Amino acid sequence: MGRFSRKLRKWSVDFLDLPQDLVFDLPRLTMVGNKQLLIENHRGVLHFSPDKLKLALTDGSLDVDGRGLVIKAIMPEEVLIEGYISAIQYFGTGEKG
Repeated sequence: MGRFSRKLRKWSVDFLDLPQDLVFDLPRLTMVGNKQLLIENHRGVLHFSPDKLKLALTDGSLDVDGRGLVIKAIMPEEVLIEGYISAIQYFGTGEKG
């Protein structure tokens, strides 16, 4: 992404008060306790098992560790996970922002 494009996006966030997750295509996570997790703005499932989920993101990946994980719903840009969630790790390249 070019320098001008980054500055324009930052200006949009600051001046127009737009959410960063929309402008920069960042993941949005909504967690209910340690039992349910909704992840928006993902780019696909890279790995899934009852104790690990790995999602592709525009700028990296996201790992969810737990026990008894189940994908309750999956849509093109959202995934809903239920089970015991013990850890969430974000691996980004640091390019955006």
